[in-house]
Amino acid sequence: MNALIGQPVSRVDGPVKVTGQASYAAEFRLRTLCYGAIVPSRIASGRISKLDASAAERAPGVLAVIWHENCERLPYHKLDPIPIVDPKSGQPLRVMQTPEILFDGQPIAVVIAETQVEAEAAAALVRVEYEARPARTVLQGAPSHPPAEPNAKSGRPGTTERGDADAALAAAAVRIDGRYSHAREHHNAMEPHATIAEWDGGRLTLYDKAQWVDNCRREIAHVFGMQEADIRVVAPFVGGAFGSALRTWPHVAIAAVAARRVGRPVRVELSRRQCFSSIGFRPHTDQRVSLGADRDGKLTAIVQEAVAQTSVYEEYAEATLSPPRNTYSCANVRTEYRFVDLNTNTPCPMRGPGEATGVQALEMAMDELAEALRMDPLTLRLRNYAERDEAKNLPWSSKALRECYAAAAARFGWERRPLEVRAMRDGRDWIGWGMATTIYPADRMPASAEAVLYSNGTVVVRSAASDMGPGTYTAMSQLAAATLGLPIERISFELGDSDMPAAPVHGGSITLVSVGNAVVATCTALRERVTELAGGDGAAPEDWSGLLQRHGLQELRASGHAKPEPAAAKYSSSGFGAVFVEVRVDAEFGTIRVPRIVGAYDVGVVVNPKLARSQCIGGMVGGLGMALLERAEWDSRIGRVMNANLAEYLVPVCADIRELDVTFVPSEDRIFSPIGAKGLAEIALCGVAPAIANAVWHATGRRVRDLPILPEALLD
Repeated sequence: MNALIGQPVSRVDGPVKVTGQASYAAEFRLRTLCYGAIVPSRIASGRISKLDASAAERAPGVLAVIWHENCERLPYHKLDPIPIVDPKSGQPLRVMQTPEILFDGQPIAVVIAETQVEAEAAAALVRVEYEARPARTVLQGAPSHPPAEPNAKSGRPGTTERGDADAALAAAAVRIDGRYSHAREHHNAMEPHATIAEWDGGRLTLYDKAQWVDNCRREIAHVFGMQEADIRVVAPFVGGAFGSALRTWPHVAIAAVAARRVGRPVRVELSRRQCFSSIGFRPHTDQRVSLGADRDGKLTAIVQEAVAQTSVYEEYAEATLSPPRNTYSCANVRTEYRFVDLNTNTPCPMRGPGEATGVQALEMAMDELAEALRMDPLTLRLRNYAERDEAKNLPWSSKALRECYAAAAARFGWERRPLEVRAMRDGRDWIGWGMATTIYPADRMPASAEAVLYSNGTVVVRSAASDMGPGTYTAMSQLAAATLGLPIERISFELGDSDMPAAPVHGGSITLVSVGNAVVATCTALRERVTELAGGDGAAPEDWSGLLQRHGLQELRASGHAKPEPAAAKYSSSGFGAVFVEVRVDAEFGTIRVPRIVGAYDVGVVVNPKLARSQCIGGMVGGLGMALLERAEWDSRIGRVMNANLAEYLVPVCADIRELDVTFVPSEDRIFSPIGAKGLAEIALCGVAPAIANAVWHATGRRVRDLPILPEALLD
């Protein structure tokens, strides 16, 4: 590969985005397009006793109203195997098939009209009567249960133990025991979820906000009992998602049902309020962490327990308890994972799913242990550095966490941090410094790509990947150009179409290492075809156009595939990092400001540092929201999110953000991935929230264990 790798190339898709030429799911303009508006339930549990659509059917522009009594019967064939993005236990919501209500906001009808305004106005005219049942709406104190067997087998077990953690805890010289929680968090991407469905005879095309077009095709094929070959899913641009577009949500099937009913393409776009109930969210999770250590700070016991909410119809499990098993070296570790079934929609991955939650509690507890030991928090973490993955009993394929600690601490000035709390003040602001370790597993999946060299010397590379904003178009163009030895201006990368070569889910920080290696393999194969065409002597890239023309060819094609190497199974792979934070807390009002966050990361080879830094500062902003702002205001009386809008659901804005300092330590991991990268996006959020919470404690002397930390929690 050439020097293009590691260069801060600007986004190749930037111009089409800033000029409005990029088409998102709701923006495809099809002839005869009409519009659907969903009617949501207004109870959390029960059944529909009567639905009167007569007024809606008479409203201007209305083409049809569909609900459970007149909806076509959909087979909902079972998926085997269950997609990795779907809950492993339970069954997905079957839209408009029965009168049963499982949660408030459940889609129960759809109105199709000539315009969006007419559809929404008519939807408001649908009258529904219910037979309500008592709903389960409260997590605390409710009966809980361990994960079902399919979840346990997929790496989310109910209980794990190595050594005897409880005995070691009882015998520990120093112990801490705390309970921690974070509120339910919701995705609020710039682009709301939307689908346009169009039938052409027995073929279906879906323009959808999707992080995995191949899986969307597969799931809808099972819903309708169709062949996957008869479905095409198109998603060239995704306006933010970070987990919310991994699954195929009910509105996708609703759009297809509506389009088949009226014989025209139909657009169904969720309102901002519907995005709180028709797609998933980061589940509210309560945790208990108990740590034991000797007087020198060496961990002798870790116990971490988590209780998370899920829906009554699906069991969504997260890797919440992976961090306590492998972040630090400890001979005695016990974890326990439990669920509470509630009348709510099913949770789903949200940036850093599971790990961000587990790291939050673990890192806050580590700070409490450092306090009990009268030890610097960084010293405590270094004293318990894990040289290998003790949960899997495997060596790391690479690990530069020590370098992350050193780089971030030096840039932050950590050596000047006083051990005492409430030791730094500026005017009426208390100042505090906190830190946390960050960790996220590195994963790869098989991926494919194709490349076409045209006689004008340009190359188009295609893969059915997705791009929700991290820079997939650009990174793949860089890898292709570097492999082919061509200027990046002669490369076009295309994605987001299920008719392209198969690609894995665009989540879990696996796209670069999965699709990227497939792109390299494909472009290597194309170079070999060029060499073969040139008679085995090779040809300089600048001569490829003439070579094709001399052979009377308009194009030359190659395809490639990449999958994890068997040798990598002998190692455990992960990204690592360290986050240091300064906070300022107003002594009179309890308001918290974060003037600076410093992060250092070990993510292997950084293909594009400009894109990578963008990912990290985005994760820092998300972590700030998790720590200080974001929470669903849940009314347990009716089982409803009350602040389901962007006016009352608080997210960080520019005024909340000050200095964000990102460093990548030198690293490469050729064991895990031939291109040396390990994945980045998820780890950028993990660790930020507990670092902020630890800094708030250092500033105020008040330990707030429930996130987000609100001003009233700091006032006397």
